[in-house]
Amino acid sequence: MSKQQLAAILEMSAQNPIPANATPAVMRAWAEDVFSHLPVAENVQIERVNCGPCDSDLILPAGGDASRLIIFYHGGGFFFGSSRTHRVIASNLARAAGSAVLVPDYRLAPENPAPAAHDDAFAVYQWALKQGYASGKVALSADSAGGNLALATAVRAKEAGLPQPGALTLASPWLDLAREGASHQGTPDDPVVSTELLDLFTLSYLGDGDRKSPTVTPFYADFSGLPPTLVHVGTRERLRDDSVTVVERMKAAGVAADLKIFDGMCHNWQLYAPMLDEGMASIEESAAFIKAHQA
Repeated sequence: MSKQQLAAILEMSAQNPIPANATPAVMRAWAEDVFSHLPVAENVQIERVNCGPCDSDLILPAGGDASRLIIFYHGGGFFFGSSRTHRVIASNLARAAGSAVLVPDYRLAPENPAPAAHDDAFAVYQWALKQGYASGKVALSADSAGGNLALATAVRAKEAGLPQPGALTLASPWLDLAREGASHQGTPDDPVVSTELLDLFTLSYLGDGDRKSPTVTPFYADFSGLPPTLVHVGTRERLRDDSVTVVERMKAAGVAADLKIFDGMCHNWQLYAPMLDEGMASIEESAAFIKAHQA
């Protein structure tokens, strides 16, 4: 257990908080500055490619299998985050899975409100299939708001009659936009996600739209027929019950879904994988799950 490591990281982060009342551009620059300088995995090649509606990082580890693809949708509340802010997770996922990883820079709010990010996410999956990737060799992986996009893409693919990916791995997905889960009602120990931050993200992406609409969250969807799914979440998360509830609903629909709750971990702890044992453990376990289910 590395609660001491996390405590040191959070203490360091508290010295550089999210700027108050900042413009989207300022907040995005802050996120890039905080996360894009963390060390990426060794022996990986990163190139920029177009993947339909947007550009992406395509990461391939040395000796990796280029016929297998993990589409990783980054988090950031649909508001900030990018392929660069999430290179720690994506590059280590590629290394551990021995697979290509694609990290699309989908459109962000408020300039591009709902359902822009969801449309881009689904279009990227369609692009991968058109490129000749076998659906069973494609996995969808994500954190936070990206977890919403990954799950929504799988649901939308089913509804469109497209083949399902081989696996889903979701880290602390943001799904309960209506905030009905118990953890949304009281988690004062959450050091990362505040109600004010969720207010900003929700207003920017949805405006006054329906927080239960299938165009912005798959939380209430029919999950039958979805691929094996692994969900990770921490005990110190306002979004904890998003993960608990979605796995319960997936199991009830007959999906092979597993949930692992990491004691003492806060939202997006995987971003600090080089400095946090549980961060790397989460990425390694997600990679192993994907490798076991990619046909």
